[in-house]
Amino acid sequence: MEFVLIASAHFLALLSPGPDFFLIMQTALRMPMRYALSVCAGIAAANGLYLTIAVLGLEAVRNMHLLMTVLKYLGSGYLIYIGYLLLRAPKRPLTQNEKQGFLRQQSFIRQFTLGFASACLNPKNAIFYLSLFTVMVSAETPLAIRTLYGLWMAGIVFTWDMGVAMLIGNRRAKNYLEKWIFGLEKISGLMLSLFGILLCLD
Repeated sequence: MEFVLIASAHFLALLSPGPDFFLIMQTALRMPMRYALSVCAGIAAANGLYLTIAVLGLEAVRNMHLLMTVLKYLGSGYLIYIGYLLLRAPKRPLTQNEKQGFLRQQSFIRQFTLGFASACLNPKNAIFYLSLFTVMVSAETPLAIRTLYGLWMAGIVFTWDMGVAMLIGNRRAKNYLEKWIFGLEKISGLMLSLFGILLCLD
């Protein structure tokens, strides 16, 4: 049950397009798919770094009851806040950033670095993973199981991002996704808000 909750919250967060989404979109549209793969690998690596911090740092915060309680409510509030932002976000076209041409050099290392920097320099990733592990993962969950949670989420980030790149690389599929992304964003916002409320009341 714990895995289902944490995996569901993580997947719902992936549904909303953010900076990483637009970076993947530009790469998929302007470069061969192998460079989109490199960007996705960089994003997954940065997420893996934050997941490692969240997994290893969990024991320390659990030994401090007051801090644990504060983190619980901060984590719940953060989930509610992200849900609120998604619910009130205006409709945005998927091609919004197409003309920003910052992808000029075709290099595996460059694209990996761009993907890594995009995810690593976004503080919401660190806060989200720490909130997720602090609030949803039981104190009795062994380190090995938490590590598997982290590996699963890093793998899902990579798989999801590659799926997005492949969809956007296909013009007809991209046009279809553009018609539905607004509704998916609202559903994600509602579910994340509900997760935050339920966790706060737990």
